Amino acid sequence: MEAFEGTLSADELEEADRLRRRRERLSHPRFLILLNLGLILTALGIVIFKTPNHFALGGTSGISIILATLFPALPVGGFMWVVNIALVALGLAMLDRRTMGWTVFSSLALSAYVTVLELLIPLAAPLTNDTLLELIFAVMLPAIGSAIVFNIGASTGGTDILAMILRKRTSLEIGKALLVVDAAIVAVAFVLYGPRTGLYCVLGLLAKALVVDTFIEGINTRKVVTVISSKPDEVMGYIVHDLHRTATIRDERGGFSGRDLTVLVSVLTRREAAKLRDHVRSIDPGAFITIMSSSEIIGRGFRSG
Repeated sequence: MEAFEGTLSADELEEADRLRRRRERLSHPRFLILLNLGLILTALGIVIFKTPNHFALGGTSGISIILATLFPALPVGGFMWVVNIALVALGLAMLDRRTMGWTVFSSLALSAYVTVLELLIPLAAPLTNDTLLELIFAVMLPAIGSAIVFNIGASTGGTDILAMILRKRTSLEIGKALLVVDAAIVAVAFVLYGPRTGLYCVLGLLAKALVVDTFIEGINTRKVVTVISSKPDEVMGYIVHDLHRTATIRDERGGFSGRDLTVLVSVLTRREAAKLRDHVRSIDPGAFITIMSSSEIIGRGFRSG
């Protein structure tokens, strides 16, 4: 968004740019923290809820749960290493290494987290006797983890590598292709573990995509605040100096009064929007304010696109 250059001094503009650069410097450590947090949450869902209940809901964890049942010499974590290493090798052979990016790290790190958690939290049976409650957490924890990872532009690896290969080598629709793979895994679970567990797996598969989308939208939600005030300079000063944000300024004309108006539009977090609303009402009780939610904000200070 554009700064209000007509009101802000050169020092103030420099300060705003300094804050932007500071956010960018912090972006790499923040990326690593969020990536690992998402992978750990995913691993917790696999170890505590998916594996003991045989919830094979697709992906490499679903394949590994089935393989660990058929070949009990290795735990789920062990088979995740085997499956993910095979997929990483396939990806490196068929895709550009830069295309793989953080997918290699995510695939191997998720396998490592699952293995460590299996040692720290050995579960021979489900945590509770409530299968539906277990399914909710089996879907929710990995969904939150995946949403965090997807939101920063990375992936949890595994079958995402197959998606990248299919995208490059075929004309198949990726979403449908991966849904077919997940459905096949659930079908095997249905035969292997019986109708009861199989139906829970079907329910979990249907819920998984919906929950991930919901969490991604929740993470990205920002407030688009529009302010029409008789004191635009003071409002703009508060946005820049106190909230460390900026705004777009438009010169408009009132449809009924015909008066010239200054309209400020700024994208803020929920907390920042509440602060701005309260400040504007305190300095200009007659100001007109609208606040709208948006889950897709791309640009400086927000997502990089």
